Amino acid sequence: MTSSVIANAIVNVCGVIGLLVAMLALHRRDARSPLTRRFLIALGIVALLFLVRSAAWLTGSSLLDDLSVIPAAAIPLGGLIVTEGLLRRHAPRALKLAVILGAVLLGLGGALGLGHFDTPYAAALAVFQLGGLGACAFLLAARDRQSLMAAENRAIDRMTIGAIIVLPFNVTDFAALMPDMPVKLGALGALLVVTAMLIAGSSGEARWHAVLLTVLRLVSSALLGLAAAFVAPDVDAAQAVRFCAIAVSGVLAIGLMTDTLRSFLESRAPGVLSSVAISPATTRDELIAELLRHPLFESARRHRERDLAAYDPRLLRNRLAGRRVLRRGDAPWDHPPDDPAVERLVSLIAATNATHLVVLSSDPVDILALAVPVTSADPATETAIALVQRMLIMTA
Repeated sequence: MTSSVIANAIVNVCGVIGLLVAMLALHRRDARSPLTRRFLIALGIVALLFLVRSAAWLTGSSLLDDLSVIPAAAIPLGGLIVTEGLLRRHAPRALKLAVILGAVLLGLGGALGLGHFDTPYAAALAVFQLGGLGACAFLLAARDRQSLMAAENRAIDRMTIGAIIVLPFNVTDFAALMPDMPVKLGALGALLVVTAMLIAGSSGEARWHAVLLTVLRLVSSALLGLAAAFVAPDVDAAQAVRFCAIAVSGVLAIGLMTDTLRSFLESRAPGVLSSVAISPATTRDELIAELLRHPLFESARRHRERDLAAYDPRLLRNRLAGRRVLRRGDAPWDHPPDDPAVERLVSLIAATNATHLVVLSSDPVDILALAVPVTSADPATETAIALVQRMLIMTA
C-alpha cells in the first residue's frame, strides 16, 4: 500500500466523518423541513461515495472500487434535488432526464467494470459531474430573485459560491485526468463546503467568530502538516502536500465533531434565561432564589442597604443611579478613581470577590454581587446578566 493510497483513504475517512456530523447537525436544527431532507439526501450520497471508496483503497477490493462509481454518478442528482428545494420550483424536464439517465448509465457501467477503461470512462464521469453541478449553479445564479425572500437569496448565493469552490477539488479525484496529483482532494472540498454551510446557519456575530476560527484551523493545520512532513527523510513536494491534506482534513473533521457536540451539550443544559423563563417564581425574592440554583449565579450574594452600612449607602445611591451592571474591569466607571463612592464600590467588589455588581435598586440600595468564572466571561454571558437585571427590576 503506497503513501498516496494511505493519504487518499485518510482524507476520505475524514470526509465521511465530517459529512455525517454535518448531517446530524442539520437534522437537529430542523428535522421536519423538506429542504433539510433534501440536504441530507445529497450529503448522504457524497458520504457513501467517500466511505465505499476509502474501504476499496484500504482493502484493495476491485469490487468496492467498481461499486463506488454508483454514488459518484448520483452526485449531480443530489445537487439537483437540493437546487429544486432552494428555488422552490422544478428544474427543466430535460435537465432532470439527463441527470437521471446519466446517473443510471454511468453508475451501472462503473459497477459492471467499465471504469477499468480509465481515461474514456473517467472523462465521461468527470464531464457528467462537472456539467451537472455547473447546471445547478447556473439555475441558482439565474433565479428570479423577486420570488424569494432576502434570507433565501443570501443562502442561495452562499451555496452557489460553495459549488464553484468545490469544483476544482472534485477534478482532482479523477486520477486518469490528473495522474500527477499526490492526493485526491474531493473529500477536503466537501469538508470545506459543509463547514461553510453550518457557519452560514449561525447568527451574524457568531458567524464571524466561526469564520475566524475556521481560518485559524485551516492555517494552523496546514502548517502542522507541513512541519510533520519534514519528520520523514527525503521529503518531497508530493509528500508535503499529502501531509498537509491529511492534517487539514483531520482538523476540519475534528472541529465539526467538537462544535456539534458542544452545541448539543449546551442545548441540553438550560441557560440562565431559559431557567428564568420556565421558573414559577412570581416575586423578586423567589426569582433570585431560583437564579441562585443556576451555575452562573450560584456565587451571587444579595446586599441590601442595611447590609452596606460600612460603605455609606448615601454615597452609593448617586453612583448606582442610572446603572444596571458594574463590571470590575470597567472601574472607575467614568468617574475619578479617588471619588469616595467609587472607592467604596471598589472596596465592596474586592471584599465580596465579585466581578459584577447587578443593581436592583439605587434607592434604597439593593445589589447582587456576582463572581463570573473566567471560562464563562464572554459577550453572551454579559448579555444574559444584563437581561436578568432588567427582569429583576421589573419584578416586585
